[in-house]
Amino acid sequence: MTLHQTIKNHIKEAMLAHDETRKLVLRGVQAEIQRELIAKKSMANEGTDEEVLAIIKRLVKQRKDSIKQFTDGGRPELAENESKELKILEVYLPATMSKEEIKKIAIVKKTELKITDKAGAGKLIGAVSKELKGTAEGSDIKQVVDNLFL
Repeated sequence: MTLHQTIKNHIKEAMLAHDETRKLVLRGVQAEIQRELIAKKSMANEGTDEEVLAIIKRLVKQRKDSIKQFTDGGRPELAENESKELKILEVYLPATMSKEEIKKIAIVKKTELKITDKAGAGKLIGAVSKELKGTAEGSDIKQVVDNLFL
């Protein structure tokens, strides 16, 4: 079953359970998927798992930005609502790697690329990011690489 089909099934489950927040968030994901398919003029009824995952990641990033802005703006009730939506979306993301696992890969890449100083940090971040392909947060990769040169 594709990720898109899973989301459709979870919308039905949320409707039957009368879980309004979950239903609205998943319908939002569904609408974004449809918008992407229309924008790409795709004749497929469903997006691929990679496309759906990219959409969910974008929505997660939007929620995180909103939480920060609401918190900074003194609106904790709105930040709390965004947090609930974020938890619903994060269920569909693959598990991310720990910083320890990222560090092991970064050390191997550092020796492989023969990078010895901080000037090559950008190249190393790019190489590690390419190897991990979305299984780790970009900010975590940057932090691990920066710590290697301390």
